[in-house]
Amino acid sequence: QVQLVESGGGLVQPGGSLRLSCAASGFTFSDYGMRWYRQAPGKEREEVARVGSDGVTTDYADSVKGRFTISRDNAKNTVYLQMSNLKPEDTGVYYCSAYRFPRNRAWGQGTQVTVSS
Repeated sequence: QVQLVESGGGLVQPGGSLRLSCAASGFTFSDYGMRWYRQAPGKEREEVARVGSDGVTTDYADSVKGRFTISRDNAKNTVYLQMSNLKPEDTGVYYCSAYRFPRNRAWGQGTQVTVSS
């Protein structure tokens, strides 16, 4: 059974940091690229960051470049999103996905991130 479980969300003040984790099971994790998305209230889901199956190739949305870092540990079947210098506009539900061309194959249930003073 394919499963992605996110954790690490919460309430943080502007300028603070959080690290999200996404634990994968039920598939060969190292065969898949992994992505983080977020969805703010009333807005469409947007891709935030992606990492290739080997953990080397990464890419980020312009809005988070220099503040967020995606990484993965294939031995632990886990992908991370380190978020720093958080802003109120980073608030939303964060989802991880497992990608294999040409589409996402699995989604997590999401974890809430709220940036507020």
